[in-house]
Amino acid sequence: MRLRRAAALASAAVVALTAIAVTPASATPPVQLGSAYVLDDADVLTPAEEAEAEQRLEQLKADTGIDLWVVYVDQFTDPADAEGWANQTADANGLGTTQYLLAVATEGRQYYLSGSSDGPLEPEQVATVEQEHIQPALRQDDWLGAVDAAADGITDAEGGSGAPGAGGSSWFTWLLVGAAVIVGIVLLVMFLRRRRRATGPAGGTAPAVEEVPLDELEKRAASALVETDDAVRTSAQELQFARAQFGDAATVEFEQALAQAKANLDEAFTLKQQLDDATPDSEQDARGWNTRIIALCEQANTSLDEKAAAFDELRKLEQNAPEVLARVQEDRERVAASLDGAAARLQALRSSYAAEALATIADNPEQARQRLAFADEQLAAAQGDIGAGKGGEAAVGIRAAEEAVGQAELLQTAIGKLADDLAAGEQNAAALIAELEQDIAAARALPDADGRVAAAVTATEQQIAAARANLTGPAKRPLLALQGLEAANRQIDALVQGVRDAEVQAQRARQMVGQLIMQAQAQVSTAEDYVTARRGAVGATARTRLAEAGAALVRAQQLQASDPQQAMQHAQRADQLAGQAIQAAQSDVGAFGGGGGMFGGPSQGGGDGGMLGAVLGGILINSMMGGGGRSSGGLGGLGGGLGGMLGGGGGGIRPGSFGGGGTRARRGGGRF
Repeated sequence: MRLRRAAALASAAVVALTAIAVTPASATPPVQLGSAYVLDDADVLTPAEEAEAEQRLEQLKADTGIDLWVVYVDQFTDPADAEGWANQTADANGLGTTQYLLAVATEGRQYYLSGSSDGPLEPEQVATVEQEHIQPALRQDDWLGAVDAAADGITDAEGGSGAPGAGGSSWFTWLLVGAAVIVGIVLLVMFLRRRRRATGPAGGTAPAVEEVPLDELEKRAASALVETDDAVRTSAQELQFARAQFGDAATVEFEQALAQAKANLDEAFTLKQQLDDATPDSEQDARGWNTRIIALCEQANTSLDEKAAAFDELRKLEQNAPEVLARVQEDRERVAASLDGAAARLQALRSSYAAEALATIADNPEQARQRLAFADEQLAAAQGDIGAGKGGEAAVGIRAAEEAVGQAELLQTAIGKLADDLAAGEQNAAALIAELEQDIAAARALPDADGRVAAAVTATEQQIAAARANLTGPAKRPLLALQGLEAANRQIDALVQGVRDAEVQAQRARQMVGQLIMQAQAQVSTAEDYVTARRGAVGATARTRLAEAGAALVRAQQLQASDPQQAMQHAQRADQLAGQAIQAAQSDVGAFGGGGGMFGGPSQGGGDGGMLGAVLGGILINSMMGGGGRSSGGLGGLGGGLGGMLGGGGGGIRPGSFGGGGTRARRGGGRF
């Protein structure tokens, strides 16, 4: 049955004329749905229109098996954003996977179509229903027509233009392509879900914490840490883009929200480090700390989610798509122009340093090429979407390309940074050797009744010899040389300290702490770059060690002037933890398929449009691994991920955005 659009438009005109004299719009919190499909709290439908809309939605159910509720209110409040309001209403009313909710704020001029990411419609289909069916009717204040348009769009999407017989050989080709992709992707999804899909901050309902076995609670906490860390990293990247575009003054409130989220996350990582250390924990402590980790992650996500709508309003990617697209294309060209130089520098480093010294950047040029290939695909799709008037879909592609270009630049920059750090390591090692030789001379002048001095001198000489071997030839290992020299220095320092005057000791401490902080800073930076560009594979252990390494480095820097001895201890701890973070992250990436496997080897070469590189980089992983929450084209399940891959454009791809677990994927809906 079709709704009578002409009558609806006439009715809308009458409503518009009579609305002049009514009271101001009222804000409405999430509502309780009744037995009918239509809830008109804004009073924009006549009784006859409401009955007609009800009949159309009953017909939709009969034709497709899909339920659609439609709610009209004046303004959204508690929460005030369309997505949060619609999803909260849907969740509070227990809507299932085949049940959708269209929420419209008639005075606020906002709308949102809420649906389960495990529902029958793919994310890009929901976006199409919103943009091509619902929004045009709402722009004309055709409230009845919007119901009809939503039902028509859902019917068309559920019917599927790719149904058997509709596409002939094209349909069969797509079926084969889909089957081929599924074989690889399902294996990936199974692996990731085993590792990461405990319910996190963005997940659905779960048993009460006290009822959850401890091992399951630990998995939940680890998953929450990974998902929240991803949200914070992505939000920081998005904020960097916004700051470059609008300046610092326009982004203050988002800086504050991000700082609060980081503070909560840092506390959570500290608790995780305590759980992971060598000291045994009681079950009560372990349960309490894991519960606290989950709570802290939820708080971090909430602080970001609360600013997500305002951040979207600042960037307005849908409205500014052509301008932002041009800027990202310029950035892409700039980064691509420097790629060959970065690859050449890495090749030059290989002639001087051992493979293990370059392990964190060994595949950076190839990874950067994959990110740029993915960016090219998304930019081309966004260009087409802009031409077709699909601003929302263009914004999704632009956002994905923007982050991909940013990662490509980070991967290149990491090569230069490590080259500088290795050169500095050589200089520091040479200086430390000279100092140790002086210490050896001083030690030999000491009395040695029990032979301790001789033993320390011999051990130091051996470390110096080993360090010199690691600092010469075509396979140098300067950081390894430094670690050995520092261990020897600590041992011999304890012997010769008594023969140094206070000023010499203080000068030596200042010199040593400066070297140690520089070394720790380099190690933390290397770990940070490695994890950021491969976070789609990196688990909670590596992220925890990295977070604690960063905290130890900050403490060392704070104490450098006032207490050099304490600062040295913190710097050494930062260096050790960062090294552990690198090892754990490399292990995660290796298990995930990186470094010559599914994601890393030259055979990839961007032949998949860089899609798998984008998954490894964490740009798209949530679109495939979402937890089944309600969203409009948001964190989909496997279907959403395949839809984006097969489509080759921005429709099913949901890159991260500023926000926490509730808003990490790009939201649908919008203004009308």
